Amino acid sequence: MTDIVKRNARAILLDGDELVLIKRTKPDREPYWVSVGGGVEEEDATIEAALHREVFEELGGKLERAELVHLITDGLEGGVGVQHIFAARLESMDLAARTGTEFDKPERGGYEVVRVPFTAQAVRELNLMPPELAEFIATNTDAITSVLDTPIREA
Repeated sequence: MTDIVKRNARAILLDGDELVLIKRTKPDREPYWVSVGGGVEEEDATIEAALHREVFEELGGKLERAELVHLITDGLEGGVGVQHIFAARLESMDLAARTGTEFDKPERGGYEVVRVPFTAQAVRELNLMPPELAEFIATNTDAITSVLDTPIREA
């Protein structure tokens, strides 16, 4: 069995019919886009709790709903990294409330919150990282929307 040495929680974050992403700009590199999210920390009770924390840190945001829809595995030194990909709906956002430490480090580059239409074509036109996530989103836009729009039924 391979050890998991790193976990991330990321959101395919929808606000209405738009996908909310972060456009990263760094010196000497073409701009690229990433989904909202980040590393799971020791104090996070669950992976979903980490997602909620990251959405607040990066957007001053709250989620209406989050559903685990995909995993991406990366080979890392000493084991694997697992990115837990959630489909989520944004309930609210206040960029003035962002608390992420990365925003205080200009040397890390820019973090611009952007919205793009939630269509396969729009996603494919971006340099969305990692490429596996871009392909998953572009291939599954209808399914992702359906997951978030279908009421949860109690057993």
